[in-house]
Amino acid sequence: MKQWYEELFTNYCNTYDNEVYTTGTQGEVDFIEKEINYDKAKKVLDIGCGTGRHSIELAKRGYKVLGFDLSEDQLSKAVEKAKANNVEVHFERKDARNFDFNGEYDLGIMICEGAFSLMETDEMNFSILRNAFNSIKPGGKLIFTTLNGLFPLFHSVKDFINNADGSERTKNNTFDLMTFRDHSSFDTVDDSGTAKHLECNERYYVPSEITWLLKSIGFQTIEIFGAKLGAFNRNDKLTTEDFEMLIIAAK
Repeated sequence: MKQWYEELFTNYCNTYDNEVYTTGTQGEVDFIEKEINYDKAKKVLDIGCGTGRHSIELAKRGYKVLGFDLSEDQLSKAVEKAKANNVEVHFERKDARNFDFNGEYDLGIMICEGAFSLMETDEMNFSILRNAFNSIKPGGKLIFTTLNGLFPLFHSVKDFINNADGSERTKNNTFDLMTFRDHSSFDTVDDSGTAKHLECNERYYVPSEITWLLKSIGFQTIEIFGAKLGAFNRNDKLTTEDFEMLIIAAK
């Protein structure tokens, strides 16, 4: 039986690329470039790359990138987009819970919950961070975003995700204070116009928890900021208003 995230990303490529939360690619890559000092020799691993929007933009700017994802449909779209943009990106189908590039990469990225926090158990999410650590060189970085556990303590996740016109995409949201998981029903339409109904289960994290997880794996320094769509910035202090947080972990 497929998990909800596997169902969601089947035949969903064009719809995904037109979602509001995928519109910030240019600004996000601007930030990523700055974090590696615009060094074109740096090798980048895009974990849970989806349709390749960050991988392709980095390749356009001269970086060597490998992107991988669990979804065959998303990867097919990524390959198609890379060809259309006349850039070379190596895409592979891999499960983020089971990979190890043995310290080959200078930078790992997981933007827009590119696997992490979507998994059904905390152990699976932990394995993704551990695998990323093992794939990054000493002195390298992991840059990723994840759901900010401070947000649902003060706000309605349902209201945040639903459309501005009042129409519902998510309903029956139940945020569990013991597990920091939000269980919800999500309705959307795939690229063929077929309606999808999904029972979702997403994990939110608080800053102290993320810091402890990353340090226990072996990362030396962890910095956490608010994650503004398309405008990542070290000056953005994380607050309860941020739906996501931006984490920069150095090995």
